[in-house]
Amino acid sequence: MLEHLELFFRSIFVDNMVFAVFLGMCSYLAVSKKVSTAVGLGAAVIFVLGVTVPLNWLLDKYLLQDGALVWLGPEYADYDLSFLSFILFIATIATMVQLVEIVVEKFSPSLYNSLGIFLPLIAVNCAILGGSLFMQTREIPNIGLALNYGISSGIGWFLAILAIAAIREKIRYSNVPAPLRGLGITFIITGLMGIGFQSFGGMLTGDNEPPEETQNTTVKAKEEKEIKKEIEDKEKAVSYNEAINK
Repeated sequence: MLEHLELFFRSIFVDNMVFAVFLGMCSYLAVSKKVSTAVGLGAAVIFVLGVTVPLNWLLDKYLLQDGALVWLGPEYADYDLSFLSFILFIATIATMVQLVEIVVEKFSPSLYNSLGIFLPLIAVNCAILGGSLFMQTREIPNIGLALNYGISSGIGWFLAILAIAAIREKIRYSNVPAPLRGLGITFIITGLMGIGFQSFGGMLTGDNEPPEETQNTTVKAKEEKEIKKEIEDKEKAVSYNEAINK
């Protein structure tokens, strides 16, 4: 349970897709002028990441990894299909994005029209592919953690675009210096938000002090080392005195 909580909060705040690795910046900047469109796109990203990351985990575990095909028989144990990772991951993502596009167009035509070209562009949003690739490189051990990582990464991206959209709606009526209007002030605010999100890393480091048992073991080892050193010093002193007397 603790492992799930740590992964959840770390993916949202510390390893945020926008503020930590700068993925999905195109959609983040282009669709963050209104809160309503930011919420729609953010929800779509959460859904796509929550579905594609565990699906791609299954593909990686039982198809792509070196020796993953052993379940078909011992003769397939030496097969390595990892070179197909990008193709299969993108195919899975494109399928889910197409499903999202059909659902949004059916049930919310206004949102579909406001998102425009950026809804189908989720398929090539590097944050979506990045979620699957990070899942692969970090060697997430089970599908439960993969689902957790997909949803929490999507929530992190959703919070980022929602926050910048709310701020951009407010500063539209503010007296921003002319050279900084538009993307200039947006990049500055994004940098400040990134610093704020990174500050959450401290709450996941835990207590840096070792357990009491470890401390006691360390103290005993130091005492033994000091006693040993004292004995060696005394032996050296005795040997020195004997050498002088001779």
